[in-house]
Amino acid sequence: MTTHLALLRGINVSGHNMMKMEALKAMLENLGFQNIRTYLQSGNVFVDSEEDAAKVGFMIKQEIFKVFGHEVPIVMITKENLESCFANNPFLKEKEIDTKKLYVAFVSTSLKKESINDLKISQFKPDEASIDENRIFIKYAVGAGKTRFDQKYIEKKLNVIATIRNWNTVTNLLNMYSE
Repeated sequence: MTTHLALLRGINVSGHNMMKMEALKAMLENLGFQNIRTYLQSGNVFVDSEEDAAKVGFMIKQEIFKVFGHEVPIVMITKENLESCFANNPFLKEKEIDTKKLYVAFVSTSLKKESINDLKISQFKPDEASIDENRIFIKYAVGAGKTRFDQKYIEKKLNVIATIRNWNTVTNLLNMYSE
């Protein structure tokens, strides 16, 4: 049995794709997943399954559409992926970094370091970004709500599915993997 983390993009945000976590958990139990745990109301779901991550993500996506009628992109994240966030986030090396300004965009496919050029991040200065495999580390100068460098922009420029989590959430998700 493997623990999988599914990051659901765009649920319970600004009144769109509303989904109660209790109903989501019940739906996942009906699919046969075990040890189902959610974090916050924004689509962070742990499930235990014998299936591989790709199949788990596909099953969840299909069932959400069938039960709730929402087309919800899902990015599957391993514990090792979250651990790499801490090892490879270049902004954590800065002195006196305000972790409230740090975010991670998890994307559906591995990226090349050169993909950072496609993002044209310089037009969003003083926001900063760095690519590492299937993650984009982001440091917002003012805040996530006051920038155009967001999930929609990343998806359009890189032709990927992306979902962004703040650093506090990333930290808590890693802790939950160990529970």
